[in-house]
Amino acid sequence: MASSNKTFHARSISLPTESHPLNLAVEEQLRRLRSSQPATSSSSISNSLAGLKDLYESVEDFISTHDGKCLDTVLDGSIMLLDVCSIIKDVLSQMKQSVQDLQSSIRRHSNEVETYMSSRKKVTKVIRKCLTDLKRTANKKNDLVDDISLLKEVETTTLAVFESILSFVSEPKQNKFLISKLMSTKGSAQQISEVMKIDIALKSKGVEVKDVQKPLEAVEMNLQDLEDGLESVFRCLIKSRVSLLNILNQ
Repeated sequence: MASSNKTFHARSISLPTESHPLNLAVEEQLRRLRSSQPATSSSSISNSLAGLKDLYESVEDFISTHDGKCLDTVLDGSIMLLDVCSIIKDVLSQMKQSVQDLQSSIRRHSNEVETYMSSRKKVTKVIRKCLTDLKRTANKKNDLVDDISLLKEVETTTLAVFESILSFVSEPKQNKFLISKLMSTKGSAQQISEVMKIDIALKSKGVEVKDVQKPLEAVEMNLQDLEDGLESVFRCLIKSRVSLLNILNQ
């Protein structure tokens, strides 16, 4: 009996591709940052900035494994992040100076509250414009390959942290009576930033300016912490952009 020759073809089985360890490192840092958002207190924002620094250290390793063709699409985003970061640095610097000036005036018994509030309004205009631009950027959708999509996620998460800083130092938009009511509720009061609480106190009748001196000292320290954290992130953003440019110029 003649043996029948049968040809067997190996069937291709599609298995999920395992993420590269560098991808996983970036994804893990992103997951941690997302889980901490939205950050509303100075301490939580400082933690987010520290998380951003760790994230960009992972991103630095990640982009070193890619060529210029796929990284070209994220170059514009890198300069945008630097621009926004610079604006926020200026905002924090102006805010800290205003707080220090108000503290000095209280010690001199000149109580220049109007000067402080005027400065706050000018800064808030910058903040609100920046927040509007950030929301417009966040609403843009991109159809990108996985690796570049991951870098866009980094960009989006960075902007979310930046937005939390701007919201922290912005003037409250709500009616002051509504905010006062919220502050009397334990859970809601925690959602109002330390900076906003000072604004509300200074605008409230029957509140002595000297009563906000200690809160002002605390806010000054908070602003300094945010400045330091943001400066570290700014240096990471510069380093990341330099790396991108070096790869693109190879």
